[in-house]
Order: sequence, then structure tokens, then C-alpha cells
Amino acid sequence: MCLSYSISKQFVVALKAITIPAMLMMVGMISSCNKAEEITTDKSIKLAFSSDTVLFDTVFTTVGSVNKRIKVYNTSQKTINISNIQLSGGSSSYFSLIINGFPVNQKTNTEVAGKDSINVYIKVTINPNNQNQPFIVQDSILFSINGNKQSVPLIAYGQNAVFINDQVINKNTNWTNTLPYIIYKSVTIAENTTLTIQPGVKVLFHGNSGMLVKGSLRASGNVSNPILFSSDRLESEYEELSGQWNGIHFYNSSTNSAIGYSLIKNAVIGITSDSLSINSSPKLILYNSIIKNMEIAGFIGYKTELDAFNNLFHNTGQYLLYGVGGGRYNLKQNTFAGYNFNFPRQTPALYFSDQNGSVSSTLNLEIVNNIIWGTLTEEFLIEKKTSLIPEPILQNNLIKTNLQTYAGNGNLLNTDPGFFDFSRNNFTLQVNSNAVRKGKDLSNDPYFNSMLSKDLNNLTRSFPSSLGCYEH
Repeated sequence: MCLSYSISKQFVVALKAITIPAMLMMVGMISSCNKAEEITTDKSIKLAFSSDTVLFDTVFTTVGSVNKRIKVYNTSQKTINISNIQLSGGSSSYFSLIINGFPVNQKTNTEVAGKDSINVYIKVTINPNNQNQPFIVQDSILFSINGNKQSVPLIAYGQNAVFINDQVINKNTNWTNTLPYIIYKSVTIAENTTLTIQPGVKVLFHGNSGMLVKGSLRASGNVSNPILFSSDRLESEYEELSGQWNGIHFYNSSTNSAIGYSLIKNAVIGITSDSLSINSSPKLILYNSIIKNMEIAGFIGYKTELDAFNNLFHNTGQYLLYGVGGGRYNLKQNTFAGYNFNFPRQTPALYFSDQNGSVSSTLNLEIVNNIIWGTLTEEFLIEKKTSLIPEPILQNNLIKTNLQTYAGNGNLLNTDPGFFDFSRNNFTLQVNSNAVRKGKDLSNDPYFNSMLSKDLNNLTRSFPSSLGCYEH
């Protein structure tokens, strides 16, 4: 029952005698009563929403989406009562709700104070079907207030996939581009086994999963159908987020692997290799690929070898390429762009050493026609900790460094390469770039016809070429 009273001298005297707790109780009763009295039954009242439609990007069947939020606003000065909030599809809906903190798909009598709002979170989990192409699932959230109904449409694009959960591939296998491959925990390519990945395949990793190569990986895309190695979270907020999966690891027994025309992104470390090849074939050839958005490094090598041609490395937390404990590196026509908008990087883009802890080994370097540039004063460093480093072959590179050790042999030091727009990750070269027509003739290189004759954009390379992965 609501309190009513008139101000009088006697009331003032009585009020002074009331204890503070009693006064607070009285104020609460008055406030509560007033709030109840302010609930409006006006049928013209309409809710407002932070979004008129909730759209989910591609959601893989059984994986589930992130939670998306909409705010539901009471635009009235008075309190309203939303008599019912529910999914139109009810218990059979692919969608689920959290309404004002409660995980329910229907909630009755939700009061919202004047000019206030509530939060509704939506998630979608789609059941598998037999479709190879993306498909659409839909529903809506229904709101009932003062006899009126309003709705917010929910739309999600579903996609079936091949799910691989901690699997060991122990016989030669081909992955085709019919469906994406979703990796849980890990996928291991066993010794003496080859996994061949066809052009256009999407290999997507869930959580902290990764690919472990103990045999051979042959991932060869093409210009029209590159291969994607990334996270299985395709929502826009995850599109360029690093550290979502572990990366690809090449072990001691692995050999004769190649990754070409591929995009490797959003991992902790893009590629790790921990040994030299055990036969005369290359350990790993990496060509015409982009490695970006790594939490730690694009490539880490421990006494290993890498043949890398026409690749773009950019945006990593520490190193673009880190090779220690010796090894062999053949790097030609690559662009190493040390721009790190999301990381406070303090390490050079490229770092090599003949030592790793107490282990030392010969370090052979052939680095030709590359761009090694970034925001730091020193973006390229070779540390000779023993006498095991032969004189490196460093020719016709554009290098950001204060070390005059790398001068000569056609190398350009501290000369801005003139990227078209590095702030938007466009590392093609401007017309007046200092890197144009500065490259050494590689037409006699053993990899020229197969990997160096065209640039990352499939443009024919003529000599003297532009430095880096893009021909001007």
C-alpha cells in the first residue's frame, strides 16, 4: 500500500525521531510504489533495438558461433513491462538466447525502467546436413508489449565441413576443396606419409590446435584458388586476430614438403621447423604465400633449412623469421614488412644465429633480392657466436639497418622501399619506389622456372627485377 502524508510541524518532529534504517526503508517503499505506478499500458509504446537484424557470418555445423548482442531500449519516460520475449522457432530453433543474464529461450514479464535498456545475447549452432555449399538458417526474436508484437530477424549462414579430431594420417591422403577441414586438437601426418592439399582448400583450426608434420606436406594452391590455413572463427571480429591456433610444425622425420600459393594467418607461430632434411630433398619450400598476424613469429627454425621465394611476411608479435642453432636459408624475392599495428615489437624482423643455447652449428645464408623493412632501427641481424658461419651471400637486398656490415654487393641500406600503402597492408611498390629495377638476375637459378619467374601477383618477372615479392 502506498504512503500519503502532508507536511506539518508535527510530521517534521516525528521525522526527526525516525532512525536512519527506518528512513531508508520508508524511502524504498515510496520509490517502489512510484515505480510500480509508472508502468505504462500505452499501446503506442514501441521498443527500439541496437540492430534491426542479427546476422552471423559463416557458422560451421556443430561448432557454434560467438555470442552476439542486441540492446533492447525503452524509449518511454515510464517503466514498461515486456510481457514475453521468445524465439519464434521455440525449442526447435538453431538459435539460443541469454536474456538479461539468464540463459532461457523464453522470458515473461521483464520490466525495463524509463529510458533504460536490457541485453539479449544470441548464439547459433547448426546441425549438419548433406549440402556442400553454404546455406541459410533463419529465426526471429519476438517481443510482446501492451498487446503489440515486435520482432528482430536472426540470420546465419551455415556450412558443413570435414571434422578432424586429434587424427593421425598414416596413409597417403588427398584433401579436396569440396568442404572445409576443421581441425580439433591436432592433425598429424605420420612418417613416410604424404598429405596432399589441393588448390582452394580451407584448413581451419579450432582453439589451440595445430598441424604436426612428421612425413610430407604438399600444399600447392594457385593464383585463382589459394589454400587457406587459419582459425575456424570466421566472424568479423576474429578475421585478423592473432594467436587463435598453434601453427604448422615440421619435425625431424619430415622431408620433401612444400607450401605454395597459400595464406597462413592468425596463429601463435605460423611455421616451426626443428631440424635439417634427412635426405637430399629440401626440408620445406615455401613460395608465393602470405604469412601474417602471428602472435610470436611467422617462421621459427632450430638448426633447420628453408627455401623461400616470392613470399610476404608481415604483422607478427616478435620476429617475422627467426633462425637459430645454424642451418641453411635460401631466401629470394621475399618482402619482410615489419609493421606491427597490434604488437609492441622490439625484435628485428629477421634474426639469425649459429647458436641456440649451448648448441652450435654451421649457418649458411643466401639472401638475394629481398625487402627487409619495418618500424625499428634494426630490422636485420646476424649474430656470429662461433666461427661456424661462412660468409653469408647477401646481394641486392633493401635492408633497414645501421650496420654497415651489410653494405655493398648491390644492397640498399635505409632506403625507403615506397610501399603503396603499408597502413592497409598493401606492400606493392609505388611508381617511384627505390626497390624498382634493383634486383639481381636470377634467370639461372634452379628454382627460376618453377617459382621465381613470376611474382606473388602472377606478373612475369624481368631483370633487373623489383626487389621483394611484387614486381612493378
